Amino acid sequence: MILGHIGARKGSKGVPGKNFALLHGKPLIDWSLDQLFSNPRVSAVVVSTDDEAIHAHALRRGALDIGLRPAELATDQAPKWGVWQHALDAAEHSLVQQGLGTISAFLDLDCTAPLRSQADIHGALDLFEAERPDLVMSVCEARKNPYFNLVELNAEGTLRVSKHLPGGVWARQAAPKVWEHAASTYVMAPAYLREANSLYEGRVIPFEMPPERCLDIDSPFDFRLVEWLLGQQLEAGTDA
Repeated sequence: MILGHIGARKGSKGVPGKNFALLHGKPLIDWSLDQLFSNPRVSAVVVSTDDEAIHAHALRRGALDIGLRPAELATDQAPKWGVWQHALDAAEHSLVQQGLGTISAFLDLDCTAPLRSQADIHGALDLFEAERPDLVMSVCEARKNPYFNLVELNAEGTLRVSKHLPGGVWARQAAPKVWEHAASTYVMAPAYLREANSLYEGRVIPFEMPPERCLDIDSPFDFRLVEWLLGQQLEAGTDA
């Protein structure tokens, strides 16, 4: 079975209370919860949070009850990997008690990336099933390229391109393709999640999404931008 997961920490320095803030009439978390509950491939849903209101809301929606997230996983320094491991362990315990089977894939949707579509979710799941990697991670093509127009200071305090190639790269089209890590959609093997200590230890492959669906809310400006883009999707009647 596929376990759908959403992490929704209570604290946020950039946008206080953002995970439960209203976005086009419903809490931000519900844009991702709706996608999980309406996806026929997802058998169970779990929400990892330290917020009692979000926890109660998730249970009313039909999520598994794994209690509140441990305090050590609720700080802004806590790694996402540890949050995922805890959620997987707690969800497995709940599912075993209910006799609902074993987890074949852990699907994480980032609460702050509501612009993804169901097609994106299905695409990531299809790639995971076809390639059988340790982890599928959403990415989008980077707007800036370290071989061409990202620069840094060298030991002498002068600028140079971040990643130098012999002869240099003088046109963006000639630069090797690089992606941005888009905190949106992840699919991973439960065994890998249990055994690894961080994201890139195994065979991690990219699932490329359009940049306009990869925006992550981390500031008030991001919230306004996502709100506007989501409004455009709703007006057009496209899948959000």
